[in-house]
Amino acid sequence: MRAVVFEQFGEPAAVREVPDPEPAGHGVVVRVEATGLCRSDWHGWMGHDPDITLPHVPGHELAGAVEAVGARVTGWRPGDRVTVPFVCACGSCPSCAAGDQQVCERQTQPGFHHWGSFAQYVALDHADVNLVAIPDGMTYATAATLGCRFATAFRAVVQQGRVAAGEWVAVHGCGGVGLSAVMIAAASGARVVAVDVAPQALELAREFGAAQCLDASRTPDTAQALRELTGGGAHLSLDALGSPATCAASVGCLRRRGRHVQVGLLPSPDGTTPVPLARATALELELLGSHGMAAHAYPGMLELVASGVLRPDRLVTRTIPLDAAPQALAAMGTAPGAGVTVVEPWR
Repeated sequence: MRAVVFEQFGEPAAVREVPDPEPAGHGVVVRVEATGLCRSDWHGWMGHDPDITLPHVPGHELAGAVEAVGARVTGWRPGDRVTVPFVCACGSCPSCAAGDQQVCERQTQPGFHHWGSFAQYVALDHADVNLVAIPDGMTYATAATLGCRFATAFRAVVQQGRVAAGEWVAVHGCGGVGLSAVMIAAASGARVVAVDVAPQALELAREFGAAQCLDASRTPDTAQALRELTGGGAHLSLDALGSPATCAASVGCLRRRGRHVQVGLLPSPDGTTPVPLARATALELELLGSHGMAAHAYPGMLELVASGVLRPDRLVTRTIPLDAAPQALAAMGTAPGAGVTVVEPWR
């Protein structure tokens, strides 16, 4: 099969021929029809993820058709149209037994723990626990936006963030996750303030329902500006980018008893990020993490997509062929972007 492979962290990736994968007894092989290009892929390529071994094929936001099925899989057959959360759970650990597959103790992630979906085929583990059927009428490109960005944002806003109609919600960073969060929070009846440094990102945030937009590149103190704009601070704030500055601003912009949800990855040389905990103590703030969404939680989200309340298809701003993926991956770390890039291996 053809796949995007990098041999060294931070050095150019290339499309080349590699062996086809085989399904594990509990797994499947999916023929990839579309895969999203995520900032997490860039982090992996840069060497920020200790689970990656070289050489490596990135990619974890995927949709396609089942090509081969392991001997112990009961719920899926070749030809089934599927997507999958980026966290593939084991289905048997205590966390999975509690329904918390998104923090599975033995999780695997395509594109990190093993070769991913920047390829014509990808192997996925524990298919009966992790695969999600793509609804009739949904394109592969739209389905590819669900498994990481949209589902992650949905859980961060609705389940972890407990958004309520009429609340002020701040979204720091309007890439794929952030724009998804803007759309979901606005559809929930919240008043959303979108924060970014890129005019294109803020314009998309307006289109997706943001009531206010704030250009952080022209704002000396983002947290203070947000507190003033919302009449005391956001009820809920999400760091959808993942940086010391956006994390601190997200916590700092909250009103009393507000809720911060950390969604974006926070890599740093020593593995720590400064957080204004004195403010969290004084105002009784909640500091929460959000890590994807389990497959069993997808039906509620998919119902809203089917009804037209949520439109993840609007997030897809460009599609590229597999041959262009190495250049697009390298560009993610140097240029601000917005929306979702989808790679189509068969084009």
